[in-house]
Amino acid sequence: MEIQSILLPLVEYVSVVFIIFGGVLPYIPQYIQIKNTGNCDGFSLYVCLALLLANILRIFFWFCKRFELPLLAQSFVMLAAMLAMVHVSVASKRQQRRVALPMEGGSRKSTGGSVESPQGGFWNWPDFSSYAAFLLLFSAVAGFVSFALSGWPAYVELLGLAAVLTEAMLAVPQFHRNRVNKSTAGMSVAMVALWTSGDLFKTAYFVLRSAPAQFWLCGLLQIGIDLAIFGQVFAYQGRKE
Repeated sequence: MEIQSILLPLVEYVSVVFIIFGGVLPYIPQYIQIKNTGNCDGFSLYVCLALLLANILRIFFWFCKRFELPLLAQSFVMLAAMLAMVHVSVASKRQQRRVALPMEGGSRKSTGGSVESPQGGFWNWPDFSSYAAFLLLFSAVAGFVSFALSGWPAYVELLGLAAVLTEAMLAVPQFHRNRVNKSTAGMSVAMVALWTSGDLFKTAYFVLRSAPAQFWLCGLLQIGIDLAIFGQVFAYQGRKE
């Protein structure tokens, strides 16, 4: 009985710590890979977009309908991690452009042409400050709307669903990128493995802790997408980068 009284609080404490920080673990191998190679072509930045928007919405959902504090803390930790992923990806792309521009300049100079600056689209900007500005604007609009409509139960439930559904779809851009490239080169398989194990753990946590239904239903969706990406790893095995 004494051992049980010691182990149960310990297990609960470890579970809470894992819920808060476990979500960022899958991105450590990918971050290291991008940092070491200076190439982020195999990683979809839309994964970061999905998680950033999802966790911003989840924070506002907490103010409208309180849930466990570890899940709120997880959102802030994930925001910091995704900003770090965006920063390292933007830095690697900038370095790639610096290497490519002199080569393009030399070839175009010989033909009398001019070097054009690279054009980006939405969520493909050349500087980190553009990403930060967009996120600040999104947070301001989402915050204003959420506080204005916080008294409407239908909006609050829709806000929670939007937050967890956006997070559940985080791996879809990576799945799409792999499918278009017909390759998983540049994507960290360790990241996907940690995605899967983390999603299994947190879905079980949601069920056991009686979290709102939106959380565990979307957790099941995430597990399915993770397994689909693992299928791509085996399907595209042996293909050249």
